[in-house]
Amino acid sequence: MHCELLPAAVFVVALFVAVPCVIAQAPGAAPAPAAAPPSALVPAARDDQGGKEREQELLRRAREGEPVKVVFVGDSITQGWESTGRAQWQQHFASLGAMNLGNSGDRTEHVLWRLQQAPLTRLHPAHIVLLIGTNNLGHGRSTAADTLAGVEAIVKLLREQCPDAVLHVLEIFPRGEAINPMRGDICQVNQGLRAFVRAANAAASGEPRLRIHAIGDVFVDADGRIDKAIMPDFLHLTPQGYAMWGEALLPLLK
Repeated sequence: MHCELLPAAVFVVALFVAVPCVIAQAPGAAPAPAAAPPSALVPAARDDQGGKEREQELLRRAREGEPVKVVFVGDSITQGWESTGRAQWQQHFASLGAMNLGNSGDRTEHVLWRLQQAPLTRLHPAHIVLLIGTNNLGHGRSTAADTLAGVEAIVKLLREQCPDAVLHVLEIFPRGEAINPMRGDICQVNQGLRAFVRAANAAASGEPRLRIHAIGDVFVDADGRIDKAIMPDFLHLTPQGYAMWGEALLPLLK
């Protein structure tokens, strides 16, 4: 019998095809570990001294405070109603029985942790104002997609805790003096939030209790720039900025 030898390269290919994935399919092999969830979705307490002290105060308010009509949830921009925006708060929101649950530096994971530790259910708010996410992007801890998932998780948790409240989701405010890459991330998160709210309201029965507002648009000029008179560091608001925020928000709460 005549046997013709195969070239070496052909032999290797033939062997690979004949015995496919033997090692990968070996019985008893451990499955690949599941990918860890993004930090934006993992509830976490603050680990810095100032953040921890403020966190404890907010937990106390949520656990011990009297029922209120309006609750603000957020980061330093929300906390700023107690300092830079105090006059506007006293003029517009104190009379509504509002409670401030903003903590400077908070990211979505911190808000999730606080809400788990001290649910807002006992406060029976008629309105909840949520503004969160800029620190996830600004601290470089989360992608736009992860930030969006974190904000959506907070919205779902708030709806579970306070199903009768109207939840006002504020689109993340623009930041940076002029158009910049982070503005692009913010816009993508805001687009996703709008779609999320539309879908949630379409699936809801009765009057929709989830709203979304692009209040941050009022801070940007026609050329895409932000005036220092509104945001001195192009992130946090001046008294003028809080006045603009208040004027846009107040009719929605009344």
